Amino acid sequence: MVSTSIRRAAARKLRANTTPYERLLWRALKELPVEGTHFRRQAPIGPYVVDFFCPAKRLIIELDGGHHNEDDTAEKDRERQRWLEREGYQVIRFWNSEIAADLTAVLERIYVELYGSREAEATRLEHLRRRRTST
Repeated sequence: MVSTSIRRAAARKLRANTTPYERLLWRALKELPVEGTHFRRQAPIGPYVVDFFCPAKRLIIELDGGHHNEDDTAEKDRERQRWLEREGYQVIRFWNSEIAADLTAVLERIYVELYGSREAEATRLEHLRRRRTST
């Protein structure tokens, strides 16, 4: 497993080199009515660094470019998603082209994942930290 300090350094580097699609979504996520919580970008989780993460809902948002269609990359994405889901996270994916073409639809989908429906009122989301049990 990769050490925590290496994953954090990788996350910092990714945050410094975001794609235009990541910047666009990041700005839009800050405008979502998500009171009481927030999204993190390029957050280390286990052996991975995820694009966007809402700790209160354990929701991960991944943005994929064209290279994610390639067999090798697509298989790594599936393996990564299976691991994250086994750990209790929910992963939703968007293509970069979806961000560019219809950001409103992307934000609606994220809102539905957070609150259950488009009509649901934004309520305070509580961050539920996993407590480590000592043995």
